[in-house]
Amino acid sequence: MTYREALENGCKRLTDGGIPDPMIDAELFLMHVCRCGRNERFMNPGRILTDEEEGRFLDFLDKRCKRIPLQHLTGVQNFMGMDFKVSPAVLIPRADTEILVEEVMKDGAVGASILDMCTGSGCIILSLVKYVSGARGMGADISENALAVAKENGSLLGLDAEFIQSDLYENIDDSFDIIVSNPPYIKTEVIDTLMPEVRDHDPYIALDGGEDGLDFYRKIIAGAVDHLNRNGKIYLEIGYDEQEAVEEILRNNNFKNITTIKDYSDLPRVVKAEI
Repeated sequence: MTYREALENGCKRLTDGGIPDPMIDAELFLMHVCRCGRNERFMNPGRILTDEEEGRFLDFLDKRCKRIPLQHLTGVQNFMGMDFKVSPAVLIPRADTEILVEEVMKDGAVGASILDMCTGSGCIILSLVKYVSGARGMGADISENALAVAKENGSLLGLDAEFIQSDLYENIDDSFDIIVSNPPYIKTEVIDTLMPEVRDHDPYIALDGGEDGLDFYRKIIAGAVDHLNRNGKIYLEIGYDEQEAVEEILRNNNFKNITTIKDYSDLPRVVKAEI
């Protein structure tokens, strides 16, 4: 099977399996299995896969047709220009979350102490440690399995952040210049309606925001009052329909200069405020 034949075969099998964006997934699987870049694939379409490569490629296709996320099969997701290890223990990093990181960077966080609440894979805090000069980072999560992934990402990327097991602020005594979070924010009743890749494979604990989706915002914002330094800032990723509610929670906790930033689809995505 050549590169060209593998891509054609893969696209057809994924299409028949009802997979969204089958060409993209087939190409990513092919490049992952053959350890090749897109340019090499284009320049050498007749290159023949080894028996091992072909077997792995076909196995990936079979598993993807069962709606297992591509990232769980390859074990990697790119975020902010870096490859992060992912597993079923963590939420797969999304491109929309890069807006949260970029907003902190735009506001000039040089030398800041930063807490990433519900850190998961550690992609947010490790990106900030990498791109913000002098930033000191801590990631907190209730899940020890998630923290193991975050710590491994820090090691693999050569980035230094502290990771702590904590039920929100339970084990956190320090105060910070900045708190960031992409918390669980999906309404409990909505989770069963999500696409299988999310509903069946992302950790439920990273999705469920309670009856109205706002449980974690209430707790994170209330606790931030005691864990932010003077003039400290909070940055929160939100669902498309949660802007007004999250802004109101911030106002009720005496935050000021509340601003909402939209994503690439012109939907509310990040709310930031100052204490």
